[in-house]
Amino acid sequence: MKKYSAGITAVHGWVPEYRLTNEELSTMVDTTDEWIMQRIGIKERRILKEEGKATSDMGAEAVRGLLEKRGIKPEEVDLLICATITADMHFPSTANLISDKAGMKNAWSFDISAACSGFLFALQTASQFIETGRHQKVVVVGADMMSSITDYTDRTTCPLFGDAAAAVLLEPVGEGEGIIDSILEVDGSGVKHLHMKAGGSLRPPSHETVDAREHFVFQEGQAVFKVAVSKMADVSIEIMKKNKVSRNDLNWLVPHQANMRIIEAVARRMGIPREKVMINLEKYGNTTAATIPLCLWEWEPRLRKGDKLVLSAFGGGFTWGSIYIIWAYDRDK
Repeated sequence: MKKYSAGITAVHGWVPEYRLTNEELSTMVDTTDEWIMQRIGIKERRILKEEGKATSDMGAEAVRGLLEKRGIKPEEVDLLICATITADMHFPSTANLISDKAGMKNAWSFDISAACSGFLFALQTASQFIETGRHQKVVVVGADMMSSITDYTDRTTCPLFGDAAAAVLLEPVGEGEGIIDSILEVDGSGVKHLHMKAGGSLRPPSHETVDAREHFVFQEGQAVFKVAVSKMADVSIEIMKKNKVSRNDLNWLVPHQANMRIIEAVARRMGIPREKVMINLEKYGNTTAATIPLCLWEWEPRLRKGDKLVLSAFGGGFTWGSIYIIWAYDRDK
């Protein structure tokens, strides 16, 4: 079977209008702007406040903008994959709901759950449908409404998270362009450090679990920090060595936007200067599966065909990985 190259040919993001600033957050929980900026590096985060709106609505907004930008009709899309941990409901999948709301009547769709690494897992999965020639147009969405599982009485976690969605279109591209390589890893023993205690089949919702506030993100920050830095840096260095990409060759490091200290530590261990690191954490916070495509959307005007990018993430589970991409297009052409 002939192998094609899969490349990103368009990217678009969407964020809610409402800005939850550190100043407002300090009226809700015992924290300050100074404390948050020193330890996390987030100034504000976007929150979806509209009644009756959920993750699929943000994803559909990102997808509609993506298709309009690329000049593609919804019915031309073959497949949509959504990376999320804040599905609208247990079933059907959020991807199905996004496809319906964006009018993609000919696309099949499914969700991937890998927490903050979800976009990378979904991107690599989607690329294989292009590489085999089975599909011509595949949409990958990273979307999370983290405010729905954030405990705003917990000062250690509530400053971290925001809501957002971003989407990319994958299509066949020229040889030597697009998604070149990936390294994806998991370690389920990390569950004790980062998880949501209740809501699944192990601990179904009950008065007890609700009263105990077990339907929110639980994180042991120090343990997660240490593992995240080492895993993100190691896997990024590994993929660069594997593909003979030097620090000077690399145009952009695109890290998951979890915490400024994690991003800086990863870049430092890799020897990548800050000017080559995409960072928008201060404006949006940690939007989980949406952070990496949200960076690509914001930096799209600066990206040039042939640019070498390493995407790197670490998430609950534990999950982590890196993807090496050679950018396939200039936005203005």
